[in-house]
Amino acid sequence: MDLPRALPAPDGSTITAVLGPTNTGKTHLAVERMLGHKTGMIGQPLRLLAREVYDRIRKRVSPSEVALMTGEEKIVPPHARYFVCTTESMPLDKTVDFLAVDEIQLAADPERGHVFTDRLLRARGEEETMFLGSEIARPLISRLLPDARITNRPRFSILSHAGQKKLTKLPRRTAIVDFSADRVYAIAELIRRQRGGAAVVMGALSPRTRNAQVALYQNGDVDYLIATDAIGMGLNMDVDHVAFASTSKFDGSRHRPLRAAELAQIAGRAGRHMNDGSFGTTGEAPSLDPETIERIEDHNFDAEQVFFWRNSDLDYSTLKDLIRSLEVSPNRRGLTRAPMATDLEVLTHLSRDEETAAMAAGPASIGMLWDVAQVPDFRKTMASEHANLLARIYAGLMSEEGRISETWLDTQVKRHERTDGDIDTLSNRIAHMRTWTYVANRAGWLDDSAHWQERTRAVEDRLSDALHERLTQRFVDRRTSVLMKRLREREELMASVNQEGDVLVEGEFVGKLQGFVFVPDERATGVHGKALRAASDKALAGEIAARAEKFSRAPASEIELADQGRFIWDGHAVGRLIAGDSPLAPRIELLASEQLNGPDREKAQERLESWIKVHIAKTLEPLIGLSTGEDLTGLARGVAFQLVENLGAINRERIADDVKALDQDARGQLRKKGVRFGAYSIFMPILLKPAAANLILTLWTLSRPMDDKDANPFDGLPPAPAPGLTSMTVPENAPADFYEASGFRVSGPRAVRRDMLERLADVIRPVISERRYKGGFVIDPDMMSLMGCSAEEMAGILKGLGYRVGTEKFTPEELAEAERLTAAAKAPKKIAATAPHKVETPQETPQETPEEQTSSESDPEASAESTVETPAPVVAETPEPVPAPEPIAEEQSAAADPKSTEEPATPAPAISEAVTDTPEAAEVAPPETEQEAEAPVDTDLEIWRPQRRHQGGRPQRNRGRNQQNAGGDKQARSKRGPKGAGKGPKRDQGTNRPHHKPKPKDKPIDPDSPFAALMALKNPPPKD
Repeated sequence: MDLPRALPAPDGSTITAVLGPTNTGKTHLAVERMLGHKTGMIGQPLRLLAREVYDRIRKRVSPSEVALMTGEEKIVPPHARYFVCTTESMPLDKTVDFLAVDEIQLAADPERGHVFTDRLLRARGEEETMFLGSEIARPLISRLLPDARITNRPRFSILSHAGQKKLTKLPRRTAIVDFSADRVYAIAELIRRQRGGAAVVMGALSPRTRNAQVALYQNGDVDYLIATDAIGMGLNMDVDHVAFASTSKFDGSRHRPLRAAELAQIAGRAGRHMNDGSFGTTGEAPSLDPETIERIEDHNFDAEQVFFWRNSDLDYSTLKDLIRSLEVSPNRRGLTRAPMATDLEVLTHLSRDEETAAMAAGPASIGMLWDVAQVPDFRKTMASEHANLLARIYAGLMSEEGRISETWLDTQVKRHERTDGDIDTLSNRIAHMRTWTYVANRAGWLDDSAHWQERTRAVEDRLSDALHERLTQRFVDRRTSVLMKRLREREELMASVNQEGDVLVEGEFVGKLQGFVFVPDERATGVHGKALRAASDKALAGEIAARAEKFSRAPASEIELADQGRFIWDGHAVGRLIAGDSPLAPRIELLASEQLNGPDREKAQERLESWIKVHIAKTLEPLIGLSTGEDLTGLARGVAFQLVENLGAINRERIADDVKALDQDARGQLRKKGVRFGAYSIFMPILLKPAAANLILTLWTLSRPMDDKDANPFDGLPPAPAPGLTSMTVPENAPADFYEASGFRVSGPRAVRRDMLERLADVIRPVISERRYKGGFVIDPDMMSLMGCSAEEMAGILKGLGYRVGTEKFTPEELAEAERLTAAAKAPKKIAATAPHKVETPQETPQETPEEQTSSESDPEASAESTVETPAPVVAETPEPVPAPEPIAEEQSAAADPKSTEEPATPAPAISEAVTDTPEAAEVAPPETEQEAEAPVDTDLEIWRPQRRHQGGRPQRNRGRNQQNAGGDKQARSKRGPKGAGKGPKRDQGTNRPHHKPKPKDKPIDPDSPFAALMALKNPPPKD
């Protein structure tokens, strides 16, 4: 006997198969036929479609008369007459007058086909049974149900092939189909950028999310729908064109091309009801072959050869008997045994678990295990992992309570209640929640099923709403969609600017007004962008003009000159400095959109020009005074010109001859203008303050020569030195002039602030003049503290300043004497050393040093004699070698005397030439006793000395230097006796000392000089 056998229709009942392509009204016919009976039931292939039909029927009859039954949702009023179900959830034990099953051709589906085949064979209505589907099922239905009446319904509209088109060229109301979630997302992103947005429909989405996405499309908020084959069944939408971005998919076991019937099922979504539709491919998919196109257009496909079947007459005697009965093969032509489905695979795993198998000891417990095994794997995990979860559920059902622990279920639900996260995270949570929603809807599994049904449904709904929101945020440009709807309706767009400067068109953000410049949103491109800008122009013109009027009256305190020469007003850049005729006279460029023009633009321009003139005059007042000083005469005017040309500071060796030629009157004129004559620099200390230094650096940057005139002069420059910084490592390829303009001087690997270099000179000068180290000096912590660097970097600084280093021997007595002189010098100089500075120029160093400066910084007015621990380098960058300046010549011998430091011949720190000679070696008696023989040995020290410059036209100096170097024996010189022991004819010969022209004695000392004040302190006038 052939098995299985089809259940015959009840007496007086009819079985009808209504077949045809999509858009033939088959589902509508079934609903109408069902409502014509007192009771009825209809099975839909998807929960989403079941909900759609349920909502439609509720509008026709009382809600209390219609029930919804799916695996995850059951709404069953006590007196329900009509049941809308998913095919798997159809209660076949319920007697109804009318019964229908939609999409019956799915009986040929390997995964779910056995369910549809079972309904085809066993589901019957008392008065009428109807099966709806495709023509490809006709032969098998005829064979399995020979008494069935089969009718065909033609398509209402024409479906035609439209060829291949690029994604960006697809018409409005298009559904783009792909079979990979990643590619669906990528296409949706592209459509959002190009066309304003798209709705997304995939099988992994919850029904609530899919409905919300479809509503976006149906309402006209978006014109494109990106979907998987989830749209191929029953979703009724106003689609004019279906474009395949792919024509192959992975079916769970292999990647295969879609058959013509499968393509037609999806393409049939186009052209609903009486509207013709079209289909085609995108540029990413291969073109359809002519035969496939003809088959789709004519709805002519190969018939299905077999339906999948699984035995429903199960044996619950033992687990083995149950599995054996599920694996029975049909012996009827046209049917084949279904592949192992997930539920059977899970049952097999559970039967191998000893604890689970022990609990399944009788028909009732085995039947319960089979019910548990049929819980769908919404998470799409491995069968073994799904089996582990179901084993826990089964253990609860087989416990003494006979129910799943609500405490455990509460823990599972709470893990997935959060609505944060991205699209994939929310989709994963929804999949988990669908499992618990399904469990909550199983009768007898929970003590309070109604509570858990409500709770799990509420959580799933919140997650679905959050997922819809994320999809909309990612794939829909609300602004553009609103714009396009208005443009289609030919309505005028309303634009406005709020207090924050946001520009809104129809309430949607389209850009921001920053100062006088409209910055459109980056998404406002293409045709939509032009329409947006046109709509916003009216609102912008009035707002920008009002801002310009307000700016023209703005007080100076509201305008700020920021980095890169930008003018900031009300938090936004409104202009910038550009190079002018001279560094102190830059030009102004107003930053404004084209909407600002005419008198309003001129007012804003004039306000910036007047502001910068006042700002430069106020901030650089000493420099401006120096440039316009009519009271300067002779060489003083020339030196002032060079200082102005170099923005207030210049290395002393560059103008050494001019400085030497200045008399005291000329020096006094320059000092009154704020000029300081330092050992290394001629500069204006007040310009080292942060405000002045930053402005000077900006002006220098604007005026520096550039190979490309259109290039930004600020590009490629290092950051400006922080306020209060005393020295810093020079970055690679940094221009030396950059630091000169910042108030620093590049010396070796570091740039050092000019006033700190002068303090270094103050430290070195007494060491040399007192001959603590035979007329040289050593690097000590005081120097490193001033420079904020290590000993190695300090050596680089000194070499950059022109000092030379050599190793010399010192006896213990000489070292002790040097230490004694150093200790003796520190105490009194803490008081006396500050006096000359305060008398000369009270403002010679920056006063606006912030409290948060690094440990390497020093107060410029502090005594250089202070003993400070050696700090770490100020800047942590790796130092790069910087070309050292030309060797620096010695200063005049009078530099040792504070009264004569006004005329240093070189940038060396007021080093006396008289002390550069080393005394002759004294006779040292050989030790006569054993104790004397054990005297401490000499110590090698690195001694730094000023390096003499070979200078043409001064043969005496060069000759003396050469003689000294030629005949010098450093070891012999280092053993000379104490000061004075070697004096004799050699000192008078002058062979080791350059000759200097003595300073005229009758030349009066400048009364404004700090040394005049020092002389007054040393020689007070007699008291009356």
